Amino acid sequence: MAIKHYKPTTNGRRGMSTLANEEITTSTPTKSLLASKSKTGGRNNQGKMTVRHIGGGAKRKYRVIDYKRNKVGVTGRVASIEYDPNRNANIALINYKDGEKKYIIAPNGLKVDMIIENGENADIKVGNALPLKNIPVGTMVHCIELQPGKGGQMCRAAGTSAQILGKEDRYASLRLASGEVRKVLLTCRATIGTVGNEDYNLVHLGKAGRTRWLGTRPTVRGSAMNPNDHPHGGGEGKCPVGRDAPRTPWGKRAMGVKTRKQKKSSTRLIMRSRNGK
Repeated sequence: MAIKHYKPTTNGRRGMSTLANEEITTSTPTKSLLASKSKTGGRNNQGKMTVRHIGGGAKRKYRVIDYKRNKVGVTGRVASIEYDPNRNANIALINYKDGEKKYIIAPNGLKVDMIIENGENADIKVGNALPLKNIPVGTMVHCIELQPGKGGQMCRAAGTSAQILGKEDRYASLRLASGEVRKVLLTCRATIGTVGNEDYNLVHLGKAGRTRWLGTRPTVRGSAMNPNDHPHGGGEGKCPVGRDAPRTPWGKRAMGVKTRKQKKSSTRLIMRSRNGK
């Protein structure tokens, strides 16, 4: 997908770019597949702020995505490729032969009027979903289940995919976009292909207002605060951190701290972590 660059007619336009959205074929979503989505502003049920930098943004409706792909034996036609404000990937509307409509994440190369299928007997072509045991080694897949029947959880963002490196016993070895190699049960389903809209991360927002439209509020540096607001605050002019390590606003170490649980059950399934260890 091409990227559209703007002329520097104003300071906000200078350096700004957007996606050309050449793949998108319709501007109106299917009403039966929409759900309401309320805003929290980063507050909990007591009205207290629990997450910073959340608030504002454009009003959205959630698009119900079919991650399970459990409609076996019924072929579906790609009716349209649509924009989804809730994710960086595009979505595809599928009209199944029995009359049901569902949204799926649109992989690279999926076009209107193409036929897709789910299940063990599906062909190895873009958009088809089938168990890992039926997919050849070396194939690029996305929307991968971690538990059979739970629905796709891995590789759902724009431009992401995983490669099947091999199969052994009950597990398939997958290399993820981060470089991590992990095992996934052969009975788990995955969709053939790479998620589309791969140029998404090349877009330059250009001005602060576009970040606000996305629902993100400003981040204030700790060193710009007073000492009663942040451990880095205070001092005359620009000051160093002044402690043995950078801290969060609540006084905990902010860098170099391991946050993964020591006894996490999925650790035994990770053959090589993303940092190569």
